[in-house]
Parts: sequence; structure tokens; C-alpha cells
Amino acid sequence: MSAPTTTQTIVDAQAITRDFASGGGVVHALRGIDLRILPGELVALRGRSGSGKTTLLNILVGLDNPTSGSVVVLGHDLASMNEAQRAQLRREQIGMLFQNAHLFPSLTAQENVEIPLRLARADAAQRTQRARATLDLVGLGKRAHHRGLELSGGEQQRVALARALVHAPRFVVADEPTGNLDSMTGRDIIALLRDTAHQQQIGFLVATHDATVVAAADRVVQISDGLLSVVAS
Repeated sequence: MSAPTTTQTIVDAQAITRDFASGGGVVHALRGIDLRILPGELVALRGRSGSGKTTLLNILVGLDNPTSGSVVVLGHDLASMNEAQRAQLRREQIGMLFQNAHLFPSLTAQENVEIPLRLARADAAQRTQRARATLDLVGLGKRAHHRGLELSGGEQQRVALARALVHAPRFVVADEPTGNLDSMTGRDIIALLRDTAHQQQIGFLVATHDATVVAAADRVVQISDGLLSVVAS
């Protein structure tokens, strides 16, 4: 992996565009996005379906390339990295959380949380210690040996959050993390995301339609027709 530049900024995206060929024409999914995310900041990304939210998230974690513009994540210029280096950056420093928990139902909560550490080839003792500590962080230490099917929807999402945090990332991307939860459980998850961001100085970017997320965020940005605007701070 290329050496990072010296910076305290989690994400620095400048003039990002993304065009897609469609039916003999071109769809301009992103039209010059500027976005900075700082340590300890939870940023809510609001926008309708088809507004470009998912495209932007994919570019910021190196799963897609912008048509133009620059993306620097944790001091790494993504354009200068090959696919293997980007994958390593995601494994080591980026966490990802989705609307569906995507747990392996036959594995216990602890075994699900250990998966990123197995991919990183951490030894068994380290996997156990870090997985249990992270489950404690999200309030599920006592459910560590319950399998995915034995957990409620909110508990499953907490396990997914623990899995996203277990390798100590500095940047976490969450795509509609409360979309399948009832309002009370959703509020609990968002409070946990906000507290984790502040306490551990992790940068969070949360794509959402949920007003609870918007209310809890440190900053809210709106994406519409591929353009980004600040809603509140």
C-alpha cells in the first residue's frame, strides 16, 4: 500500500463526477461532489433513491472509480492505488454497515464478528479478545454465543456494527443501517453510532432516509440529481 500523506482528514473528496453510458447516451450520476469528513464526525447523507448516494459511497471506499475528481481517504489517494491495495485499505481501516445485517445464521455472534480478523489472519487469541470486547462495546457481550437466527433484528444489526468495528477502522460507511428496524431500535442503533464516532474519533458517513439519523448527525448533506448541498451543521 502506498504511504499516506500527512493529514487529519478522514475523507477529502473534490470535484467528483461519475458518468454512466445508458441507451446510447450518458447519465451524470455525480456532478462535481466536494465532501470532507473529520475524525469523530457523524455525517448523514440524505437523498432520494436514484440520487447518487450509493454511487458516492462506492467511490469513497474504492469500489468504484470517479469519472473525474480526486478522492483521498485516510491520507491515501485512491487513484494511485491498485485493486489489491484498495482491498487492503478496506480490510484494515474501513468498516461497512448495511441495511441488512448479512450475518451467517449458523455462526454465533462472536464468530460473525471475528470474520474480518480471520481475513486479516489474526491469531485465535487476538480474535477472541477483540471480538468479545467489541460485542461488549455494542451491548451484546452476553449474547456472544447465540447464533444469528437466535437474535432479534436489532441485535443482529448490533452484531453487524461490531463486525464493522472489530478491526479498529478509522472510517465507517453505513448504507440505510436502520432501514429494517422499528423506530425505537433504530434510535438505539443511531445513538450507538454517534457515541462510537465521538468516543473513538471514527469518521462515519451514513446514507439514510431516516429522520432519526438526520437529527442525531453532527452534519447533514443532501444529494439531489448528483449535486451535494449542506442541510445543517
